[in-house]
Amino acid sequence: MSIKNNHKHPIKVSIVMPTYNKYYQTSLSLYGLSKQTFPQAEYEVILVDDASSDNTPNIFKEADVPFKFKYIGMKQNKRRSSVRNIGINHAEGNLLIFLDGEMLAPPAFIENHYKHHVHESNLVVTGAMHYEGVYTFIMPDYNEDQVAHLKELVSRDPEYRRLYENYEQTQQHSNVPCPLVTKEDINTNRFQRLSFPNRYFLNSGLKHFGERLEGFTLPYIAFLSGNVSVRKANLKKSGLFDETFVGYGAEDWELGYRLYKNGVQFVLDPSTVAYHQEHGISKRKVKEQWGNHYRFVKKHPNIDVLILSLEWKELPFMHMHQTLVEYKELKKRFPDEYNELTHAFRVMLFRIIEYLNNGQPVTKLYELPPGSEERIKIHQQLETLRPRGFDYLASSFEQIYYL
Repeated sequence: MSIKNNHKHPIKVSIVMPTYNKYYQTSLSLYGLSKQTFPQAEYEVILVDDASSDNTPNIFKEADVPFKFKYIGMKQNKRRSSVRNIGINHAEGNLLIFLDGEMLAPPAFIENHYKHHVHESNLVVTGAMHYEGVYTFIMPDYNEDQVAHLKELVSRDPEYRRLYENYEQTQQHSNVPCPLVTKEDINTNRFQRLSFPNRYFLNSGLKHFGERLEGFTLPYIAFLSGNVSVRKANLKKSGLFDETFVGYGAEDWELGYRLYKNGVQFVLDPSTVAYHQEHGISKRKVKEQWGNHYRFVKKHPNIDVLILSLEWKELPFMHMHQTLVEYKELKKRFPDEYNELTHAFRVMLFRIIEYLNNGQPVTKLYELPPGSEERIKIHQQLETLRPRGFDYLASSFEQIYYL
C-alpha cells in the first residue's frame, strides 16, 4: 500500500473505491473528490486497483490531492467483493462510503452522506437510486445506443459538439479514449450538459415509499455499492462482502440483505448522487449477473429474496412488493389452505434463476401430470386467490406457472 498525505489527523470518513482498467475515468473521479466541502483532513480515499493492465498504477504518482490517499495495487485480479473487503480492512474512518472508480462526486457529496450518520448509527444511505450518467470521454468500445445517445447530448453544446465532430474526422478508428470533459468543466459544472438521469429503481415504484422506504418489503435492493454509505460497526455485525461472489452483480444486494435482517434503516437521498462516467458495456456481465443471483438465492432461499426472480419477467418492483405483501398475508390468514400453491410458487421462483444460470430455457417451471392430485389442488387454490383479494399474487403466479 502506498500513502500520500499521511497525516495523523483522525479520519472520519473512508471512501473505498475499487477500480479496474478505468484509468481515464478514475483520474477525473479523484479530481472530483479533491473538491469536496467536507474537511480535507477528515476523509481518506482508498483506491484498490484490481490488477489493472492500463495506466491505473500511475495514478498514485500523478494524483495531486489534498486528502489522505491510499493506493493498493493487486498483483492478481481479485474481483469486486474481495477488493472492497481489502479496502474496508485498510479503512480508518468509522463511516465507509463505497464509490465505484468511475463515479464523479459533486462537492457536497461526502458532507451529504455524513450528515445522516451523525445522529443515527444504524443507517444505510444511498444516492444510487437517483442515478445520473455522464459522458466524460468518447470511448472506442461504446455500443450503437451509447454512440447515438452521446451524439444527442453533444448537439446541445457547441464546444462539446465541436470536440465530437473533430473526433469523428480524425480519431474515429483510434483505440484511445478522447476526452470531452476537463477539470475546469468539473469546477464550473459544465459537464452536467453531458449528463442524463436513469431512474430505473425509482421509476419501478420505489419513489412511492419516500426517502426512508417506509413499508417497502425489499429495502435491501437500495444497497448498491457504486454509491452507498454505512458505518463500519454495522459491517462488523453483519459481515463483509461475500467473496464467493466473484463476478458482476448481487454481491451488494446480498450484503444489503444481511444488513436489513440486522435492522439497518435504508435512506434514499438525492443529494448524495454521483455521476457515473459511461464506458463500454461487457457482454460477459449478463452471465455473471445470473450466476451471482443464483448464489444469492441459494444462500438465502427466503421468499423476500426469491421474489426478485420476477424481475426477469420485467415486472416493476412495486409489483414484486405487492406480491410479497399478499404472499405473507395469505400465509397469515390461511396458514394451512394454500400449501401446494405457495410451495409451487417458491420452487418456480428459484428455478427461474437456476435455469438462467445454467443457460436453459425458462419454461415448464413446475410440470405436473394432468389429473394429478397436486395439480388439481393448485388450480383450485389459484381460482380462489382473486375473489379473496390476492390479485398481485395470482397474477405473479400465473405469469410463471404457464410459461
